[in-house]
Amino acid sequence: MTIKVHKKLLLTGAAGGLGKALRERLKANCSVLRLSDVQAFGDVAANEEVVLADLADAAAVHAMVQGVDAIVHLGGVSVEGPFGPILQANILGVYNLYEAARKHGVKRVVFASSNHVTGYYRQSETISADAPPRPDGLYGVSKAFGEDLSRFYFDRYGIETACVRIGSSFPEPKDRRMLATWLSFDDLHRLITACLTTPVLGHSIVFGVSDNAVTWWDNSRARHIGYAPKDSSDIFREAVYARTPEPDLTDPVVQFQGGGFVKAGPFAD
Repeated sequence: MTIKVHKKLLLTGAAGGLGKALRERLKANCSVLRLSDVQAFGDVAANEEVVLADLADAAAVHAMVQGVDAIVHLGGVSVEGPFGPILQANILGVYNLYEAARKHGVKRVVFASSNHVTGYYRQSETISADAPPRPDGLYGVSKAFGEDLSRFYFDRYGIETACVRIGSSFPEPKDRRMLATWLSFDDLHRLITACLTTPVLGHSIVFGVSDNAVTWWDNSRARHIGYAPKDSSDIFREAVYARTPEPDLTDPVVQFQGGGFVKAGPFAD
């Protein structure tokens, strides 16, 4: 059961892939869902609001956050690429978001971090949230920055944050790597719901992954959140094996948890 503990919820990055997947689902979590992205993205339903904002624009982010009770922050650059856009959206942008949250008294944030914060651990390892970050690119570095910034805003200002290190959230796994990293859309919603409704969130790092038999991530440090995934990549395993070649164990894409991100770049701004 989803409990509406927040009257008005802000979803940033609402026009992105995960934003679209969560738009209808998150309406069960609030009375009014405020949607934001950098540009217009369609019609608005009766229980929705739209506030367009460039995350690098502090004044626009301030207006975006005003009047909300909690934030689900998916906005920003979501792939590896040149540093300039990552700097503006993921580093300056997350600073602007937390400053706006501080000024408006918002006390709970679900921050879409990424598995690429730890992408340089090997696929033969199982790590917990206590493992030091090992980003696999500039995108991963920006998400590690966001985790550290959110920790500071919790310690200094009491803004609780769940840093959700999202694995691979798609309708189904696309390859063998995703058999370990897959997160269904419904489990993503279950995880965000748990982060929004747990009595004491604190500052928590959670791996965003479904109940897959193969996994590289130990979520035991997040038991206090109450996330219980119900989906699994296992039902897709046979089909994935049938359409994909045997892995080349000398390939860094196969050796490291970050997959293709470990070979991306360098990029020219």
